[in-house]
Amino acid sequence: MLSSQSLYKGTKVIKTINFVSKLVKKILNSTIKIVLPLLLGAVILYWIYRDFDFSQLNAGLLGMNWWWFTVSVFFGILSHAIRGWRWRLMLAPMGYIPRNDVCVYSIFIAYAANLVVPRVGEVSRCVVLDRYENVPFAQSLGTVVTERLLDTVMVLLITIAAVLLQWPVFMEFVVNSFGNADGGSNGSSLNENTIIIGVSLLAILLLLFFLMRKMSLWSKLKSFIARFWEGVSALGKIKNLPLFIFETVAIWFCYFMQFYISFFCFSFSSSLSVFAALLLFVGGSIAVAVPTPNGAGPWHFAVMSMMVLYGLAEGDAQLFALIVHTSQTLLIALLGIYAWIMLQFKKRNKQKMFNSK
Repeated sequence: MLSSQSLYKGTKVIKTINFVSKLVKKILNSTIKIVLPLLLGAVILYWIYRDFDFSQLNAGLLGMNWWWFTVSVFFGILSHAIRGWRWRLMLAPMGYIPRNDVCVYSIFIAYAANLVVPRVGEVSRCVVLDRYENVPFAQSLGTVVTERLLDTVMVLLITIAAVLLQWPVFMEFVVNSFGNADGGSNGSSLNENTIIIGVSLLAILLLLFFLMRKMSLWSKLKSFIARFWEGVSALGKIKNLPLFIFETVAIWFCYFMQFYISFFCFSFSSSLSVFAALLLFVGGSIAVAVPTPNGAGPWHFAVMSMMVLYGLAEGDAQLFALIVHTSQTLLIALLGIYAWIMLQFKKRNKQKMFNSK
């Protein structure tokens, strides 16, 4: 028979093995969530800009039209604010009326969080409402799923319109992306564009795979699913449907205007038409689906490739993509920091009121 001391040692070894196993699993999950997206974006960016003359960057910044840049930033902030207001409208049918400013702050934080771990923002915004407005996590997450479905529909509609309006340029982009190394279409060898698109699609498929795995775990929690579905079905119960539709269109209009107005920040892109901007906007919107921080890498590739088709020099297209994407990413980060600070003030004021009572 085994002694009690031997049993104790055996139990201790098993606990140690389980602890190490959980630690390794956590490290692997963190690597997949944080390191791999960063690495993917960095590799694509390096490949795109390996021959770029970065001395152009300073001249490009000095030569920018900062008035147009400010207008572009305004539309960027407005798009996030409207998304927050619309979210409040979606929560109302379930009996939750969070404050407008907290809804907007949660959107700011969500986009900033996505810069660190792609797609974690959808969860973080629900956590913010749960913590500051007592909106249950499951219901708010259900409305976020509905939002993403609406975003997909909007992207599809805009894509169809852009492709039909700019069909020749779109087909040239497809041929260049899936032709051979010399730009032909006989498929004899893969070119750089094909490799980047293939890797980006693989990353999207991996993201969907991990999301489905999480959903399968959630499906075991019946109460959670019931509340989750309540959030999804809230769309059909919205009282002010015209306002909801207006805000949905307004969000994407602001997204487009933020991008289109950035054309006027540079002399080399100011002559591009609104239809060209629409196709470029669609390419960038689809590229953001790739799980890299704010679509870094794939977004640059999509916008640059199409700009070259419209006659811009490759160096100018690289400069445009670098400055515009970097400025948009910095804006998201700054809005996230601002929202976090404002929420801390709210939390402190709420605690003071509670203590005074």
